[in-house]
Amino acid sequence: MPPVPDLPEAPLLPLPPQPEGVPWPTDDWPTGDLPSGAVAVVDEMFDDTDRYGTTYAVAIVQGGRLRHERYGGELPHFDRPPEPVEPATPLLSWSMAKSVLHAAVGVLVGEGRLVLDVPPGVPGWTDDRAAITLDQLLQMRDGLRWAEDYVDAGVSDVIEMLFGSGQEDVAAYAEARPLAHPPGTVFNYSSGTSNIVAATLGRVVGSGAAARGFVLDRVLHPIGMRTADPRLDAAGTFVGSSYVYATAQDWARFGTLHLRDGVWDGRRILPEGWVDHGRRVRSVDTTDGSLYGAHWWIDQLDLERGTFRASGYEGQAVAICPALDAVVVRLGKTLEPLIANLPPWRRRLFDALS
Repeated sequence: MPPVPDLPEAPLLPLPPQPEGVPWPTDDWPTGDLPSGAVAVVDEMFDDTDRYGTTYAVAIVQGGRLRHERYGGELPHFDRPPEPVEPATPLLSWSMAKSVLHAAVGVLVGEGRLVLDVPPGVPGWTDDRAAITLDQLLQMRDGLRWAEDYVDAGVSDVIEMLFGSGQEDVAAYAEARPLAHPPGTVFNYSSGTSNIVAATLGRVVGSGAAARGFVLDRVLHPIGMRTADPRLDAAGTFVGSSYVYATAQDWARFGTLHLRDGVWDGRRILPEGWVDHGRRVRSVDTTDGSLYGAHWWIDQLDLERGTFRASGYEGQAVAICPALDAVVVRLGKTLEPLIANLPPWRRRLFDALS
């Protein structure tokens, strides 16, 4: 078994309330100005494609106001010309969907319909996997064998699940993985694990349209995410590992919900403490030192400001900075050799906002 890395000191900074007199952006975003230094950092993201790849959208919220947004690039299509990215263009989450799934699960935990320290009752798990708890799944410490490789289709479980033999029933594909470690002992980031959680949600609220409706009606629509489009597989499971479409402004709403501790315009959407459940550091990814909570990442370059983020393939991110009362959305296409350039860029942007 690999050694367990020491967890860094990462206290949970208070989550700020909506500033007095600032309208909630359920319908329209209140706007404001952005410091010129921060605008320059945003422009760099779009202009320096050798460093960052293609950027489709950046949206910056601070103090509850949309301070800046910029769009660029084109979405490729196989059956029609490329589509220029505009404010109304829904963009794919990739693994940011995991944080949407975490929110939906939180609603059920708050209602007592799911329990964190209890196994989720996966059909077919009659061996040692039956001891895996829901919380271990959310923390990616379930112990299941899984290769989260986005390049080598020959060894990648995630490619096979999403685009190969598992795509019709993503949860069944993931649930068939054997144990590699005792549950709770090893962190292993896994899109398959998220789809096991998504199937668990479906067994509680119903699959297919019922699962999609639950995510929309209980989490996304109440905060004004009207472009949100969670996708299902052929078995009716919400593909909570990877597939939610929404505009950059709507992703900023999702970030704002979590910046406000799960409260929206006087209504508690997520149970008290649920945002903390996601952003509390539980694991260190030994491959690159990244910090993980529960279906949320924590920015190791910005621990002092408490920044945590929903993160997806090719550089999708909704970064939430409690110390600055800020949310930064960046959506685009950054290939793996350039990914390491994104965290320093986020830190410089937050420096400019401060």
